[in-house]
Amino acid sequence: MSLLKPFSKLPGLNTANILLVENEEQFQQKLADTVVLQEKTVNVNVRLARSLPLPMENEESRPRIDLVVFIIHLTSELSFQSAETSLKYLDPGYFQGKVCFLVTSARNVSVPPERLVSVRTLAASLHCPLLCAEDQTTEGVTTAACRLLAILKVAAGLVPMATGLYLSTLTRCTVPSDIDQQNFE
Repeated sequence: MSLLKPFSKLPGLNTANILLVENEEQFQQKLADTVVLQEKTVNVNVRLARSLPLPMENEESRPRIDLVVFIIHLTSELSFQSAETSLKYLDPGYFQGKVCFLVTSARNVSVPPERLVSVRTLAASLHCPLLCAEDQTTEGVTTAACRLLAILKVAAGLVPMATGLYLSTLTRCTVPSDIDQQNFE
C-alpha cells in the first residue's frame, strides 16, 4: 500500500486525469459520464475508486492523476469516514491544489448539521475546495461536472498563467471562527 503521488509520472499532452473516490458508488458513474461528455477540447480520463489506496497491480500503467475528488454523501456517516480514511494514502503534494471535496444532500433536512460542519472543517484544515452538488437532477450533475472540469484543467496545467496551488487559495473552504457553526445550513 503506497502513497498516491502527484508528480511521479509525466503528464500527457492535452490530457487531464481525474480520480473520483466514492464509497457507495451512487453518484460516481453519473458524474464520470457527464464529465467526459461536457469536455470537448481536452482528453479527459476518469478513474473510479471506492477508496484509497489504489491496487498495486496496475500502478506502472496507471496515468498521472491530476485531481482527486472525494464524493461525500451527507446522508451517510460511512461516506465521510471512508473519505477521511482514504486521505492518509495521498502524498502531501496533492494538497497543493489537486484535491477537492464534493458533497451531496447538503439541503436534505434529515442530515445532521454537524455532519456538514465536519466536512467543512476537514476541507478547511487541508486547504481544499468544497463543492456542493445536487445528485438527483440532471442539471445538478451537469453543474457539478462543469465545476470539476474547471478545477481539473487548472490542476492538470492546461490553463495558462494558473496553477492548482493558486486556484486552491482562491477556492479553498474556510470555517470562520467567529460565526456559530450551526448556522451554515
